[in-house]
Amino acid sequence: MDQKEVSGISFQIDFSQPLYEQILNQIRSAIVRGEIGLGEKIPSVRELARGLHINPNTVMRAYQELERDGLTEKRRGQGTFVTSSSKRVEAFRMEVAKEQIHTFIEQMKNLGLTWENVRAYIDQLLDDDKGGENP
Repeated sequence: MDQKEVSGISFQIDFSQPLYEQILNQIRSAIVRGEIGLGEKIPSVRELARGLHINPNTVMRAYQELERDGLTEKRRGQGTFVTSSSKRVEAFRMEVAKEQIHTFIEQMKNLGLTWENVRAYIDQLLDDDKGGENP
């Protein structure tokens, strides 16, 4: 895995995985965690491609998906910026969380576990992690 920083944004690139998905997911995560602020300009396609030593078309594909998500917007002659809508970012965060929870529940069902089994296991892990304190 290769770690690079471009315009203050840190990327971990694994050349054995699809690059556009890595860029997309890492920028999405940085936006929802607030590491890239609302209304902040992100690197140009060329700048990011040059910094990561990858094809600009790969970056363009990730940027198009970010725009479809509503997380970024192009400003003619100025570049690409993170949306200024905190509501949109929060809605995206909740969409992703719901998808992850749904996937988790399906995986637990496929393992033959009941919700009570899963809840007990989660409670045990939380107790272990917090030294007996629930969050």
